[in-house]
Amino acid sequence: MTTHSPERLHGLDALRGGALLLGVVLHASLSFFPQQIWIAGDSQTSIGAAWLFFAIHLFRMTAFFLIAGLFAHMMIGRKGGLGFAKDRVIRITGPLLAFWFPVMAGIVTALVWNAHVQGLVVPGAPPPPPPTYDWTNVPLTHLWFLYVLTLFCLAALILRAPFAALDRNGGGGRTVDRLTGALIGWWTPFILAAPLAAAFWLDPKWIAFFAVPTPDAGLVPHAAAIVGFGSAFGVGFLLDRRRDLLDRLAGGWPVYLVLALVSGVWSYILADGPSLAPMAEPTRAKALAAAVVALAVFSSALAAVALCLRFLSGHSPVRRYLADASYWVYILHLPLVMLAQVWVQDWAAPWWAKLAGVSVGVFAVCLLSYELTVRHGFMGRWLNGRRIPWRRRPAETAALPAE
Repeated sequence: MTTHSPERLHGLDALRGGALLLGVVLHASLSFFPQQIWIAGDSQTSIGAAWLFFAIHLFRMTAFFLIAGLFAHMMIGRKGGLGFAKDRVIRITGPLLAFWFPVMAGIVTALVWNAHVQGLVVPGAPPPPPPTYDWTNVPLTHLWFLYVLTLFCLAALILRAPFAALDRNGGGGRTVDRLTGALIGWWTPFILAAPLAAAFWLDPKWIAFFAVPTPDAGLVPHAAAIVGFGSAFGVGFLLDRRRDLLDRLAGGWPVYLVLALVSGVWSYILADGPSLAPMAEPTRAKALAAAVVALAVFSSALAAVALCLRFLSGHSPVRRYLADASYWVYILHLPLVMLAQVWVQDWAAPWWAKLAGVSVGVFAVCLLSYELTVRHGFMGRWLNGRRIPWRRRPAETAALPAE
């Protein structure tokens, strides 16, 4: 069964925007961990910052890629394979290439400033040698998701082409739709978690606290990232053929939420909190942690999807605006977060107050720049596929001739 609703999926639109916007809070929380793992180790730390990071990181990008897969299939159906490829090159790969260097320049500026603040730079001393990069460690920064999304879109086109060419009578498609229907239910997180748990268990560098490893360095993503995010993208791609299953997902939100809370707390305990020690040996303890963390990843992502479908499916101008702005906010935010963290690291204020201040300040700068320089101009069309014209003043509207 294939259904294509003409109405906009406002709940998923809100979640996609929220997942990107939460990146600001996620990265802002890193400097308040009990142990320094980030550019600036703040003078005020708390285990609460680690809990906040863990809760956001567990579901955020998995839910994002599920939605991206659904919208990718929808766009292929609307624009065709060639039109889809052109759109993704312009709106996904293009921003990655255009903004990578300015983002890196901002990050380097924050690093240099922090080095001066910490007294790590001695006046007159020769600078340290610059790092060397190749395809194995090129820093993709937080823009890694654009790179991985490009790979997934390319894979979708390649894998879909022979299937579409051979399935002339639609029999194969109907079989896929029936299998998709069998996949969706309370059991979905368990099925999707199995291959991800195996990828965790086989990775000698896997750190349980960070769940799905972020593929932010190198042109070949981690196997666990390909399995976890790729599975989510694939499920979303198939769900667009069966829009009726979205109601089933929405109705399962209590089960997904309870499962996410139980497995999420258990995952944090098994990970030993914000521990940076990799689980190198394939022991029984690692197998248990891999299984529970993988279950937490997909149950929390599906809980987020189900909750947004259930409670945020109505149109909201505010949510729509933030969803439109989220792409720009995410591209711009990381250097600003790092600069703000260096600025406030020695302030005598509670960690939560500084976290809120950094997050709100960065949001304000990003949203203001979005409104003034992006939304109403060519960049709005480039990033969001449409340019929102400035509103005419009432006097100008009254002067227009009647149609």
